[in-house]
Amino acid sequence: MNHSLGLIIESLVAVLLVLTIGYCMLLNSRLKRLKADEHSLKAVIAELITATEIAERAIGGLKLAVRDVNDNLGNQLAAATQMSDQLRKQLAESDGVVRRLSRIASAARPVTSPEAAPEPAPAPVPAITTEPVRVSSAKAVAAAAQAFSERRRTGGLAA
Repeated sequence: MNHSLGLIIESLVAVLLVLTIGYCMLLNSRLKRLKADEHSLKAVIAELITATEIAERAIGGLKLAVRDVNDNLGNQLAAATQMSDQLRKQLAESDGVVRRLSRIASAARPVTSPEAAPEPAPAPVPAITTEPVRVSSAKAVAAAAQAFSERRRTGGLAA
């Protein structure tokens, strides 16, 4: 009996040893797969780090571009505002000049009663001639001012 009990115990130890070896082989295969996954995971992490660095550099470049565009746009906006103010002042001055010219033109016209004065007829279009038309400069300025003020009153081109 002693021998049979020893044999049972040794065979039980042998079976447990075989099971342990089988389990160790299973764990070894799992560890190999995990190691392979670790290498691929390291490669993915390296690619992510590279992509992150590229993105950070691109963001820095974009920030510089935005800053430059903002400065340039601000300068252009300031110049446009200044130009608008200058144009507004020039328009106000030109209105004053037109008023003075129309006063000069009306003062240069002969004084007649308002009922007797016919409505001014549009100036006839002169035929094209080879001779230069000689008109005194004062009359030419007065006629131009009158035509300009008429266009302005009727909402024409000068308005």
